[in-house]
Amino acid sequence: MGSTPPLSRRGALIAGAAALAGGLAPMAGTAAAVRMPEASPPRAAALTPQQRAAQCVIHSYPGLTPPASLMNAIREGRTAGVIFFGENIENLSQIESVVQSMNAAHASSPVQAPLLLMTDQEGGVVRRLPGEPVMSAKDVGASADPGQWADFTGSGAGMNLAGVGMNVNLAPVLDVYRQNGDFTDQYERSYSKSAAAVASCGTAFITAQQGEGVAATAKHFPGLGPASATQNTDLRPVTLTTSASTLRSVDEAPYRDAIAAGVKLVMLSWAIYNALDAGRPAGLSPAVVGELRNRLGYTGVTITDALEAGALQSFGSTSQRAVAAAAAGMDLVLCSSRSVSQGDAAVTALSDALASGGLDGTAFDAAAARVRALRTGL
Repeated sequence: MGSTPPLSRRGALIAGAAALAGGLAPMAGTAAAVRMPEASPPRAAALTPQQRAAQCVIHSYPGLTPPASLMNAIREGRTAGVIFFGENIENLSQIESVVQSMNAAHASSPVQAPLLLMTDQEGGVVRRLPGEPVMSAKDVGASADPGQWADFTGSGAGMNLAGVGMNVNLAPVLDVYRQNGDFTDQYERSYSKSAAAVASCGTAFITAQQGEGVAATAKHFPGLGPASATQNTDLRPVTLTTSASTLRSVDEAPYRDAIAAGVKLVMLSWAIYNALDAGRPAGLSPAVVGELRNRLGYTGVTITDALEAGALQSFGSTSQRAVAAAAAGMDLVLCSSRSVSQGDAAVTALSDALASGGLDGTAFDAAAARVRALRTGL
């Protein structure tokens, strides 16, 4: 593979080519999708309790066709958006049609801010859409010009998602891996063992992608780089014993650069970090959310990892997990089990907790306001 990115991107976006013919510097990217006009945000008081709660919940669904229950939730303002997986995507034209149908349903919603329509398009094997970015993060980090390739892959991801109408990418991964073949490295999701290299590549990816109008998500705070090959939070509880000083000097370091670059979202890990909070996974921990907000000064949107993850098996039902995440200070709850009922359960639980006083209404509305600002800015 050449040391500099190729001239043409759009052909690779459509074809999903695994080989890139290179030798020329990348062209400046241009926005690939017509963006929805900004609208004045609705007043929280105008929303029903379910609608108010739903502004902090992301839904998912099974198969290629969104079920009527999800389309009704979109139409009625009972979701903040949708995450798409491989099983939802047959090809680019099919998923573009699905996105258009969702936006058409959303046109009648009392919540006029655009839906958050997201996927995981990291690069390499972790891609839901065909096409860019073809290179993995590890390939980028090991290339002759990591900064240029990070810019290229970030722009390519943004163009690809924007081209089908999506507006959020759950990427890049900012984990600083430790050993070859460990959790983050085994799918080549990390740029490097060097925090500085991860920060540089991640920032280039974020800046290029957001330049295409697609919000980036830095993940998985405060870092899954120390996790071994078997420490997969999707499958089981994970506890990391990394010291606070190492977490702050190594694992959190790329987030400082990402925040300075204006990253729109940060996803928190489901691992437990003994040095920060020995009792709760990061995304359920006010202490770890506080680490991000207060120590690093992040003011954007926080999003959980998958609410159905095996790491949360000791933390109750969907309803209990959703309320715990919101209470910890998470802005968006990601319900990604490919079941509309999971997202609906989260919405109901949040609504009930707000009504009973189990959740602080002022803090919740502040979270919803951050989400609304993200949505109206896309």
